Amino acid sequence: MIIHIEDLKFQCIIGILDFERTTIQDIIINLQIDYNNENGFINYAEIVQIIKGMMIKNKFLLIEDAINSINLKLLKEFSSIKSINLKITKPSIIPDCKVSVSNFNKIKS
Repeated sequence: MIIHIEDLKFQCIIGILDFERTTIQDIIINLQIDYNNENGFINYAEIVQIIKGMMIKNKFLLIEDAINSINLKLLKEFSSIKSINLKITKPSIIPDCKVSVSNFNKIKS
């Protein structure tokens, strides 16, 4: 099974620039989780709350650090995950474009 969480939008502190450390900004999360559902399901609402909670609480400097932390947390919480494809977008940081960082993490069998 694959869970898709698309265009999860909320505000948090993220970034290394001075104004990013003091002003919340929009971010957009897109996530795909491939998991083994033979022993039950993964509650996607719980995943959304974990991601939002981590992003708001941790005030990450780098998107890369946020992605790594979220991946580790989800893998720890849900042992049935086989892979995670996570993309974090900052839609307003540069006027002419959206900036994103993504990572595909496949669990070795």
